[in-house]
Amino acid sequence: MPTPLPFRASESLHGLSAVVTGGSRGLGLLIADELTDRGCRVTLVARDAAELGRAEELLRQRHPEGSVRTAVTDVRDRKALADLFHRTAADRGGVDVVVANAGIIQVAPAETVGTSGFDDAMGAIFQGALNTSLEALPYLRQSRAGGRLALIGSVGGLLAVPHLLPYSCAKAAVGALAEGLYAEAARDGVSVTAVHPGLMRTGSHLHAVFGGDRRREFAWFSALAGTPLLSMDARRAADRIVTAVQRRRVRLVLTPAARVADKAHGLAPALTARISHATTALLPTAEGEPELRPGIDVEPATPRTLGERLRSVGSALNDRAARAYNERHRTAAERHQA
Repeated sequence: MPTPLPFRASESLHGLSAVVTGGSRGLGLLIADELTDRGCRVTLVARDAAELGRAEELLRQRHPEGSVRTAVTDVRDRKALADLFHRTAADRGGVDVVVANAGIIQVAPAETVGTSGFDDAMGAIFQGALNTSLEALPYLRQSRAGGRLALIGSVGGLLAVPHLLPYSCAKAAVGALAEGLYAEAARDGVSVTAVHPGLMRTGSHLHAVFGGDRRREFAWFSALAGTPLLSMDARRAADRIVTAVQRRRVRLVLTPAARVADKAHGLAPALTARISHATTALLPTAEGEPELRPGIDVEPATPRTLGERLRSVGSALNDRAARAYNERHRTAAERHQA
């Protein structure tokens, strides 16, 4: 029987080499910021070179003495990830901490998203987490500090969320992967932490993609994501995630609402399914545009309907987070001109 990994409260992350995928904006950027604050030498990974450049600049402004580097890499490409970890280990003297955070969010009825949308979600979220984990584990086993791996799931992976089904399916697979890897990697001194955040104010509504009745889908999603009683300050979430990784926690569920939903689904799954069915009546129908468009293009310049006006009030904090965490880097007009 493998022995559990020992927990040492004084265990420090200072000087360790950390890799964060999906690290150019939102939660990934904040996790990288928190790791840098605790003395890690951080490598930011994302697909967009321009976003990575802005993220690196933000971190260097906050941590002039910190050590930050970037790597343009698509986590769906296992060969590219193999090269990334090989270069990082050579440049940084190893890899000690890995946070698999990359992913996409599609907001639309399942029939609007279609099978290709589910394939995209599984590729970016689950396959990305799997590729990252398998390529990182050999290096984490060699870590003198004892490697740490964190997989960012979601409360949406603990129970199915209507109009977010591709995301829920992929995040559920990530949760299963994290639990299985924890059991298998512990004997080699590597801890694996499954993180399941609830709603957070990261500004991700601008990079989520919307289909069907796009404006109404955008309105409900962005309003809920920015409501203080339901959502969590993203910087506080990043602090708790990094602390959980540092302390080698097995599982972390963030936000009181997410913990209640997790326990309710575990105790009474049929009841939670009925409640989910009831709430679906409040969501838009599948009628509308099949093409998925990013929130930054869908966001109305001037709220017209009551729902859009309520959204503009409910998501004010989320809009502020978008500006702070590298989510709102171009206006919709600029995107169309690019």
